[in-house]
Amino acid sequence: MKYEKVDLWLGIVIVIISAGAIMGFTAATFAGQPEFGNFTDAGGVADGLEKYVGKAAGVLFAVALIDASIIGAAAVGLSTSYALGDVLGLKHSLHRKISDAKSFYAVFAGILVISAVIVLIPGAPLGLLTVGVQVLAGVLLPSATVFLLLLCNDKQVLGPWVNGRATNVFTALIIAVLVILSIVLTAGVLFPDMGAGVIVGILATGAGACVVGGAGYLLYARARPGRNLAPIDRTGKQDWRMPPLALLTAPKLSTVRRWGLTVLRTYLLIAMILVIVRVVQLALGG
Repeated sequence: MKYEKVDLWLGIVIVIISAGAIMGFTAATFAGQPEFGNFTDAGGVADGLEKYVGKAAGVLFAVALIDASIIGAAAVGLSTSYALGDVLGLKHSLHRKISDAKSFYAVFAGILVISAVIVLIPGAPLGLLTVGVQVLAGVLLPSATVFLLLLCNDKQVLGPWVNGRATNVFTALIIAVLVILSIVLTAGVLFPDMGAGVIVGILATGAGACVVGGAGYLLYARARPGRNLAPIDRTGKQDWRMPPLALLTAPKLSTVRRWGLTVLRTYLLIAMILVIVRVVQLALGG
């Protein structure tokens, strides 16, 4: 277990350093050139590196891109297949044979085929699709973080490993920042000519709303009768095992949390639809 953790952190560090080195190298290469700020697709980046640095740099970038694409396609396809298996109650695992988990492997193969078809469509705006997917990921990230926070506070699932108050406060601040940045990202896609003043205004308004909302929630929590202020019992955390999913009951959400989740879901749905519409408009030349 000790060596597995070391390998995990070492892999994360290598990935971060590699990504930073590639971004820094490409930024320095295209600085002051006509291609700077006019991203088309990864092929354009490879051609630009070959043009300004040399053929070897373009080839190495293309090889690294192919490797990253294979890993990314497998990771996204598998994560989607696992998620659908969990939601639909299907057998899903790479440990199972194809005959034992046909739906899982069919979904995985279908995702790869659909992705390949989109990439091979002549004249497909791959650069725009890439940026659009990244924008959608940024818009949807706050919702995933909120549900992760709720999961980390579920004593049925994590028992003595649930979050403490300090961790929850820190995580709530991160989620607030992600939501504000998500709003800025959505506004930037819908209004490309938006100036720095508007962005600062959104950030300031979001920060003020977070302060007011946080203060209101703290007052509500203090006034709530029968609140549980007892410290979390961490006894036996080394031996804790999550019960089977069939034995878990649905979590009970307070009225405040229900309203908060409703507002967040509504915003994310509207933002997602607007971003998709805008991407389609740009793809069609609108």
